[in-house]
Amino acid sequence: MERGKRTRPRSASRLKGESTRAVSISHRGIFCNRTLNLRSIAAIGYDMDYTLVHYDIHQWERRAYEYLQQKLVDQGWPLSDLRFDPTAVVRGLIIDTELGNILKANRFGYVKRARHGTVPMNLTVQRELYGRIIIDLSESRWVFLNTLFSLSEACMYSQLVELLDRGKLATVLGYDDLYDVIRTSLDETHVDGILKTEIIADPERFVELDPDVPLTLLDQRHAGKKLLLITNSEWAYTQAMMEYAFDRYLPGDMVWRDLFDLIIVSARKPDFFSSTHPFFEVTNDEGLLRPVVGGPIAGRTYLGGNATAVEKHLGVSGDGILYIGDHLFSDVHVTKNLLRWRTGLIVRELEGEISATEGFYEQQHRLTRLMDEKERLEQEHSEVRLMLQRKRLGYGPQPGENVKEMESRLAGLRSGLRALDQEISPLADASGKVSNDRWGLLMRAGNDKSHMARQVERHADIYMSRVSNMMSSTPFAYFRSPKGSLPHDP
Repeated sequence: MERGKRTRPRSASRLKGESTRAVSISHRGIFCNRTLNLRSIAAIGYDMDYTLVHYDIHQWERRAYEYLQQKLVDQGWPLSDLRFDPTAVVRGLIIDTELGNILKANRFGYVKRARHGTVPMNLTVQRELYGRIIIDLSESRWVFLNTLFSLSEACMYSQLVELLDRGKLATVLGYDDLYDVIRTSLDETHVDGILKTEIIADPERFVELDPDVPLTLLDQRHAGKKLLLITNSEWAYTQAMMEYAFDRYLPGDMVWRDLFDLIIVSARKPDFFSSTHPFFEVTNDEGLLRPVVGGPIAGRTYLGGNATAVEKHLGVSGDGILYIGDHLFSDVHVTKNLLRWRTGLIVRELEGEISATEGFYEQQHRLTRLMDEKERLEQEHSEVRLMLQRKRLGYGPQPGENVKEMESRLAGLRSGLRALDQEISPLADASGKVSNDRWGLLMRAGNDKSHMARQVERHADIYMSRVSNMMSSTPFAYFRSPKGSLPHDP
């Protein structure tokens, strides 16, 4: 479609499941942690970046990495030969700034995988370093990769750890200082605005259009929901991105601003949800500001402000408001903890992960059957070993077999277990590489849930791969969480 061209909303057949993409329902579902009735929601707030507007992750993060690299090269760092690796890290990993490691932990905070720089850590070394450590994200040592924007900095950090170990970064004192330099330099890159200027100039290169997102918001607006846009991006960038991603798909002369009851830019989340910062009204397309006396007014655009004033404006608070974003901390953690708003998390990676999991189904089924057989043999081995112990020591109920017969059974069982292990090992290794060869699935750490999954469970009432997934559920949906599973459940 040509840039700027608009289309009217598609016919009702789309609401019955017709799709422009060959994607199964499971890929585009709404996944519920805590039961949520949309009919009780009076207002829905949205983040913009990686929520209403999605980017080509590799393009965005590669350019962020390259700008960061150039800033460090300008300071004399020998980084010209480095290249961005889009598979090096994934969301939900944890940087150990004390030891220069990147970690994947399970829901209990135990480290399950580790790399020092870009090199996989030996399991023995991993156990020595982290065997007695439970990761607590409240400690400054740990940096949790909350969002897709974290990928460029984590990739750079892992590469520079290796240079630091070789003595190539003389100006840096330690792994924690290295992270501080990277974080500060990347923040300066965003403040300079050079990356966003490049995106505004060539949005087709960076933005992935989704025509169903505007229709989803139209459905919600006409269903009586008040819609809010609350983004940390500044006005000029917000205006450019929303116009590019939305206006072509809206009916008639409608523009993206007509969708929202309030538009708030430069919101400074997470402080927005806890502060009493004042509002400034954005009075024209050039971003001219004027102070606001009193609270916000419907249909206008503001800079800054605070959530308490938004609640007062809406006449709604707490669980009458749903806020949807992509950042685990700034969008869903703080919102839920401080305001008790209902929360939705965008996890775009889900679509690729579900596809990869489905593609591994036959191997996973075989692995499950082999593990069941291994568990059966291990149980039998343990029982024979106990009977042999009783036979030798002459206590308890005595088995009918003699010592030699039981020793022969044990040897056969051990042989069977070794043979099973040879079959299981390559399948288990492949299972741990589904979706990403280095880190595996986002929400899994071995057979357990990952630390990322734990954060999603705690703070996101619902989660989905993109906002438009809500279109098939309608604005009147009742999302019910599944019955929580327990180890003793039948």
